[in-house]
Amino acid sequence: MRELERESPTNTVRIAEQPRIPSLAIIGPGRVGRSVAAAAERAGIRVRLAARDDAVDAGRESEAALLCVPDNEIVAACDAVVRAVPPLRFVGHTSGATTLDALASAHVAGAEVFSLHPLQTIPDGATELAGAPCAVAGSSDAAVELARQLGARLEMRPFEVPEERRAAYHAAAAMASNLMVTLEESAAELLDVAGVDSPGRELLASLVLRTAANWAERGPDALTGPIARGDTETIERHLEALQELAPELIPVYESLSERARAIAAAAEAVR
Repeated sequence: MRELERESPTNTVRIAEQPRIPSLAIIGPGRVGRSVAAAAERAGIRVRLAARDDAVDAGRESEAALLCVPDNEIVAACDAVVRAVPPLRFVGHTSGATTLDALASAHVAGAEVFSLHPLQTIPDGATELAGAPCAVAGSSDAAVELARQLGARLEMRPFEVPEERRAAYHAAAAMASNLMVTLEESAAELLDVAGVDSPGRELLASLVLRTAANWAERGPDALTGPIARGDTETIERHLEALQELAPELIPVYESLSERARAIAAAAEAVR
């Protein structure tokens, strides 16, 4: 249905009526770069996807460059594309934790700099970005507006994060996504060690998805289980089982249990 919508005459008119987005060079043909490039092409933006070796040529053909590279490669990628300034007018990156300081060489050369971080897990180069929030920042009002318009054209929901709080913002994202995968994989491994005769991920998937949906709808009121109801005997049995089968998970369980108690107490206090 989404593809049909994008190809419909109505959608063509809608794209034409939107603010113009400069031609875009995407530097870095990895998972993020390919996903952003695909979304940009669907939005009718003229885009060139290039590796760092072709960054200068791609930049000279574009008005804006978006660096879709790992955090520790942003400075080098920026130094590579900076030779295209001008005609390149804007240089951005897609990092969540990195500030605009990593783009200093482009700014010194006369380009405005920005960032656009999709708040979305991107496991492959065909990841759908539509509907996801995206954190934006810019060195000027024009750069922020470009980042906002680009995010909107990619059908994401732009919002701003203070530069000095980028690391905290990204830590929150990592907790919600990366560490959740780590936690669920640990739970699945525990089921395997316990001798449960079925793949742990298959058994836990519906519980995980329903819990996430409950949290999205109810926030801390979605918390259930022995900690929420103060069932200390069951918690002790959990710890005894972990001591026998997976002692390395005891610190994880205890830390999360302490945090769960605090959340449950805070939720109860406002009821």
